[in-house]
Amino acid sequence: MSSFIAPMTTGATPPNPSAFTKDEFTFIAGFLKQRSGLTLTEDKGYLLETRLQPVARANGMASCSELIAKLRSGGAPTALVTQVVESMTTNESMFFRDTKPFDHMKNVILPALKAAGKTHVRIWSAACSTGQEPYSIAMTLKEEAIKFAGMQFEIYATDLADKVLDRARAGSYSQFEVQRGLPIMLLMKYFTQCANNTWEIKNELKSMVKFTPGNLLESYAHMGRFDIIFCRNVLIYFDEKTKTDVLERMAAILHKPGYLLLGGAESTLNLTKKFTPSIEHRGLFTLT
Repeated sequence: MSSFIAPMTTGATPPNPSAFTKDEFTFIAGFLKQRSGLTLTEDKGYLLETRLQPVARANGMASCSELIAKLRSGGAPTALVTQVVESMTTNESMFFRDTKPFDHMKNVILPALKAAGKTHVRIWSAACSTGQEPYSIAMTLKEEAIKFAGMQFEIYATDLADKVLDRARAGSYSQFEVQRGLPIMLLMKYFTQCANNTWEIKNELKSMVKFTPGNLLESYAHMGRFDIIFCRNVLIYFDEKTKTDVLERMAAILHKPGYLLLGGAESTLNLTKKFTPSIEHRGLFTLT
């Protein structure tokens, strides 16, 4: 559930939005769109400056303009490119966020897959951020294990940012993070309390999830096919063309019956006909 471009705090005064020349803004906006799908408008100039200045300083550059010049030269190290892209992402996530998708999975999707004779179910958590979504999926499957006895599950989780994947693999969360959406019963059952008031996911859950780098703009073919895809609160940051491209490539790697779960503010309407929205279950789409 990685997201892009955090909104400015209400009442804050933005830095000068013309800190970049029009040419610089056009370049960096295109650079970010090509690598992450992020669509930036000129009113986000202040945010670009705020996010890129620390990257420039950390790499011994005096200004954002110098950083942009380095990127334009074509000689920027891969690590610098990664820092620039990751500086524009905010990784807002929580356990069992919105709850509905997890209810849809256990009450609608899994019973349908079981009825269809499916015994091996592959689930993809796209833009998984620091791991709360795939671990919530894993806890749901554990809790429903008796109901779906005989079915095997594989959870594949991807994100653009390496730093958040490292956190996800570690499975270590602060007291604040485990208090956001996680029922106390599940906290005590699936986590171990550690020093500094942190909580670590137990190995039985960690072993259920494979975390790997993944960019939604690149090919999904190497990941194989899936039965369920969680892609929530990501499409809202893409333009219409990119949304359509992502959705249609996801449709291409779904088995039938295949299911897609989007965020509450997201839809496939006017983007693709390859998914049919559920009338009764918000955010649930079936492969057409």
